[in-house]
Amino acid sequence: MTQEFPIFDRTERLISINPDAEITALSQVYTAETADNFHLEDYDVVIDAIDSLTPKAHLILHASRLPVTLLSSMGSALKLDPTKIKVAEFWKVQYCPLARALRKKFKHWQKFPERKFLCVYSPEVLDNLSESAVEDTTPDEFHKVQVNGTVAHVTAIFGFMLAGLAIQCRM
Repeated sequence: MTQEFPIFDRTERLISINPDAEITALSQVYTAETADNFHLEDYDVVIDAIDSLTPKAHLILHASRLPVTLLSSMGSALKLDPTKIKVAEFWKVQYCPLARALRKKFKHWQKFPERKFLCVYSPEVLDNLSESAVEDTTPDEFHKVQVNGTVAHVTAIFGFMLAGLAIQCRM
């Protein structure tokens, strides 16, 4: 089943910036099941900004097999300091729980990206102050609720850095 999301039509704005741009907007979530709908081989640059681990890992494995430039956003949750945001090759990303989880998933699957790719990440480590125990279905069971939010300026900078990298690699 394909999950549909509304597309906020930014196409006109992007075309006003670059009339030669070819823009394909899809109202779908990338998963292993929907991967063929995206035709990644038709693109020059693929930017991964998926937050969910398994689809992110699948996209990275898929795109790394193709003759496209792959750029990836690692975790921006619990980051506050924009001066700590960096760019590194995936295997050199440090202090990023999402990158660590991806490496672990690749090892578990015994599948690895076929070539190197750049990532935007932040090595900033902050305590998750939003953790709390909440009562589950029975009084003796508890589970943690964890909200890993971030602030708009950090996610915006991740996006701007990815856009800048995409432009640089096309020059």
